[in-house]
Amino acid sequence: MNIAEQVFCRVFQFGFKVAIPILPYRNPEILNAVDEIPKILKEKQVNSVLLVTDESIRSLGITSHLEDILEDQGFDLTVYDKVQANPTVKQVEEARKMYLENDCKALIGFGGGSSMDCAKAVGALIARPDQNLEQLGGILKVWKKTPFTIAIPTTAGTGSETTVAAVIVDQDTRHKYAVMDFPLIPDYAVLDPETTRTLPPSVTAGTGMDALTHAVEAYIGNSTTKQTRRESLRAVRLIFRNLERAYRNGDDMKARRNMLRASYLAGCAFTVSYVGYAHAVAHTLGGKYNLAHGTTCATVLPYALEAYGAKIYPQLKALSIAAGLSDMETDEAYAARQFIAAVKELNEKLGIPDKIPEIKREDIGLLAKQAAKEGNPVYPVPVLMNARELKRLFYDVADL
Repeated sequence: MNIAEQVFCRVFQFGFKVAIPILPYRNPEILNAVDEIPKILKEKQVNSVLLVTDESIRSLGITSHLEDILEDQGFDLTVYDKVQANPTVKQVEEARKMYLENDCKALIGFGGGSSMDCAKAVGALIARPDQNLEQLGGILKVWKKTPFTIAIPTTAGTGSETTVAAVIVDQDTRHKYAVMDFPLIPDYAVLDPETTRTLPPSVTAGTGMDALTHAVEAYIGNSTTKQTRRESLRAVRLIFRNLERAYRNGDDMKARRNMLRASYLAGCAFTVSYVGYAHAVAHTLGGKYNLAHGTTCATVLPYALEAYGAKIYPQLKALSIAAGLSDMETDEAYAARQFIAAVKELNEKLGIPDKIPEIKREDIGLLAKQAAKEGNPVYPVPVLMNARELKRLFYDVADL
């Protein structure tokens, strides 16, 4: 990256960092069980709700308890259950239409990041009926209050229950982009481990590693605060202690509750401090090849950390200590390498591959440009890379 590009990126990022204390960041209020939702809705004088979820979660009966208690207590409930992995503009539009036709007054996103993102994107369109999602894509383009929103994660990883972002895919071009603005932060997050009990081990693994990627990228970036550093370290500690346990035994409710807390903390951290090139690369790969986001992040993360080099050794040592791998006396470079090796080892234990075979050589140039466009100048990465430099990262994770 040339000097002019670097200066532009760093000035842009510095402006956001300086503005952090005055920007309207907030953390969602926490509910510990689905049963607490009707009381909150009544307090907000909401009697008509759109539940946004997917067919798989609904068919497994995971949403049935919520549906029953809302209907039993007299709420008008409308359900949109067509969300798929990597939600599309079309799905958001379908859900928005149902919201308006049924005169809904609140949104509940129930599921993984896709369902929560879809619900948040619906909220953005309700707030800005004069705009489409493409026009709202990017930073701070919503600006108006969205409907009252509750997020219920069924995975411990995406952090969407805490964030300013809704990531949506254009179903025609397969390009993935994010709508990012403060009104999209849900009002409440329900951290109920019972909603995660039936998760397949592979989903527990991928989403858990997504949370780890959030925490790590938030910590190593240049826009950290005292609070986000503390949240990131706590999230890393919880993930290294609990993710494999939740993966091995889905009925370990203590591990599942701790993973929900870790995901929430990591989400709060990266909402303020942002992510980095591991996410930019994973987003472009997910959009192009319809890959699971968390698993893709997990594969890319150690390669991205290696690409940053010695610049992040001090931060990686702190993360290594939090993970229980090192102590204050450990050599910095050794501790950094320990942490990267531990991420790779955890991936292996969780059945996550170290390469992505779907990547085609002829796609890498365009993918690198898309990742650079997403990352620069927004992500306050420790080492800046342009599209040419990011191509190396795509080649590293490809199975060519």
